[in-house]
Formats: sequence, structure tokens, C-alpha cells
Amino acid sequence: MSTLQPEEAWRRLNAHLAPLPAEMTPRRQSAGRVLAKECLAQVDVPAADVSAMDGFALRGAAAPQESANVEGPGEAHHGLLPVSGLIAAGDPPGARLHPGSAMRIMTGAPVPHGADRVLPVEKTEVHQLRDGSEQVRLLAKAGSGDHIRRRAEVVAQGAPLLPEGALLTAGALAVLATHGIATVSVHRSPRVAVLVTGDEIIPPEDTPAAGQLRDSHTDFLLAAADSLGLNMQPLGIAPDRIEELREAVRAGLSSDLLLVTGGVSMGEFDFVEGVLGDLGCEILFHSVAIQPGKPMVAARHSGGLVLGLPGNPASAMAVFWLFVRPVLRRLMGLDDGFWHGALAATLESELPGAKGRDRFLPARVRFVHGEIRVTPLPPVGSHDLQAYGQGSALVRIPAGAAPAGAGTPCEVLPFADWRQT
Repeated sequence: MSTLQPEEAWRRLNAHLAPLPAEMTPRRQSAGRVLAKECLAQVDVPAADVSAMDGFALRGAAAPQESANVEGPGEAHHGLLPVSGLIAAGDPPGARLHPGSAMRIMTGAPVPHGADRVLPVEKTEVHQLRDGSEQVRLLAKAGSGDHIRRRAEVVAQGAPLLPEGALLTAGALAVLATHGIATVSVHRSPRVAVLVTGDEIIPPEDTPAAGQLRDSHTDFLLAAADSLGLNMQPLGIAPDRIEELREAVRAGLSSDLLLVTGGVSMGEFDFVEGVLGDLGCEILFHSVAIQPGKPMVAARHSGGLVLGLPGNPASAMAVFWLFVRPVLRRLMGLDDGFWHGALAATLESELPGAKGRDRFLPARVRFVHGEIRVTPLPPVGSHDLQAYGQGSALVRIPAGAAPAGAGTPCEVLPFADWRQT
């Protein structure tokens, strides 16, 4: 099986990806999930014609009065409009505005019968009369329909509210709450497990002896999955012994996606691909033309997928952003793919070239007047976790590209997921 270009590797993976089945979930537990069935509006929004401003509800055109010419303090003036009442937000519809009068109205309050416009309070002048009643002088003209939100102008009851495939953001949950929708049909979250392999790997809490390394893969993958709203099951560390590795992998095949780190290259103790074959998995590919991350295994079985990530920490990180995250998002019901969501940017320092494979480097990103500026962080090698730990994006160097200087356009894939679809 030959080394694949990354786009071809993704096509082979994508052929076996589909959103997971639907399940009903309480609204407040569904943030970050994807709708498996559209939601319909349960009410008209607004529920009635309501005022968009604090002001006065009026009937018909009325010219502004330049001066009230009040005969005495507290005296009624025939040029002003009597204020016949007040309508507050939350009051039931049904109030009636009589001809030749005005009604105080608050933002969100139902417009009274007979009114066809609202004049904001700051464009009026109110006069208190001795008997406690009020008159209002209009300082501006109000046109028909001004400052009135019409019933159902946002959405009508029974109309589409949120479509199938919508990502349930905080704003989307607020929309559902407005309509009293308590549970929603969403795609099930993928069950993900991670198995670290290698005789030399020990838990991070232990003190390494000569030749041993602390496990950094599990912490990275747990946190990266959490950024997608997913919980990942750590299966521990499996030694480089076929029988023990086989049993550990077998346990992980109950998940929708099993991630195995290490043991996927061509070394004497790289047993993962053979073990997957022993367990009936179909190997989709075992090598991708990227740097870092070339030794990557993808396999499928009746219950899901297995991705074998390189043992070098930086390689494993690159493979996660380039392939694992898109796989997880596709299972969640979102659109994604290799290098999907990359953004145009400008280099702030030199970017090295690449030979026969696309090269991906960690980079710092900042924003200057709306433009993305990128500082590459070339690592010492695929073992250089420090550089990747300081970056916030991957910058791509196409195969065969010459070094590029500051000011040159480039493309970056952010580690934080800014996409909504």
C-alpha cells in the first residue's frame, strides 16, 4: 500500500463517515451538538404587534408643535394630545386608543387598537396638569408603522426555526428556550477511546528511568477532544507485546473511534497494523505524504474506525488537527475535511521550504487591523513538543515550495475551532 497524498487519504476516510444516529437530549445539555431534525416555531415572534421603543402610541399623522403656548401652569392646552393611559411590557393585548389622544407605551408592550405608529419619548414633551392627567407635545413627526414590531415578523408559528444540521450554539439554545422547546433531536456524540503504546512510555506522574518517556499523548488528546465538547476514554498504556496489545485494542473497538498512538511505523516493535488485521479490521491506508505525520494508519471495522497516530508527540498533534478533528466533526454531523476551515494570512517572519511532502509547522497568530499575521515556529524535529505547545495554528508549506519571507501570503488552520458549520 503506497503513501497517499493527504487529500486522497481524506477521501478514503470520508467514504466511511456519516453523522451518528439521533437521540433526544434536554435543551440545556445540547450545546455544541448538531440537530438531527429541524425545529419548528411554537409561537409567533413577536406574539403581537408591539412597540420597539419607549414612547407614545399615536393614531394617524400629527404635525409637531413648535411651542405649547400653555396659558398657565397646569392648564390644559388644546394643541396638545391628552395621554389616555399607559401600556407596559407584559400587559395583555386589548387596550384601545381613542381618536385625538395618545397612550404611553413601553418597549415590548402590545400596540393598542387604533394606533398605527409610535413616537419615541425623547421626541416628545410631557405636561403635567393640575388634575394629575398629562398632555404630550410632539417634537417630531411619526410615519405610519414607525417603531412597531409586527406580529410574526421574525417567525410565524409552525415555520422552520432551526434546520437539520444546525450547530446548537449558545444563541441557538436561547432561540429554543424562547419557543419552550425542552428537548431536541441531536446526533449522538461519538464514543472515542485513546490507547497509548510503547514499553518506554510511563504515566506523567511517574519519574522516568533512563530511556523512559512520560505520556503526553493522553493529556493532549483528552483536552483536544474536550475542545469539541467530547469526552474521550483513556485506555492506558499498552506494552510492545502482541498479545497484550491485541487485548487492549480489542477493548477499544467498542468505541466509534479508537485512537492508538505509537507502533504504526516500520520498526521491529511497530505491531499496531498487524494487530488491527488480526482483529478483522480493514486497513484503509498506512502512510500519508505529510511532514510531520507520515506514518499514520487508518482502518475500519463493523463498529467504527481506528486511527493510528505516530508516536512522536508533534506528529501526533499534527495528525489530530489535520485528520482526527475532521473525522470527529463529521461523526457529530458537521461538514469538515482535510484542511477545511483554513484561513488566508500573511507571514511576519520567514517560512522554510518543503521537499517532497506538504509540511505543516506550528505558528503563532495575531490580528492586525482585521488581518491575520503568522509567525512560524519551526521545530527541531517531530519530537519537538515545545514548539507545538506554543503555537495556536498550523501553517502549510506545499510540497516543493521554496522558503518565503515576511509579507508573503500563507494559509493557517487554527487550533481553536472558529467554524459554526
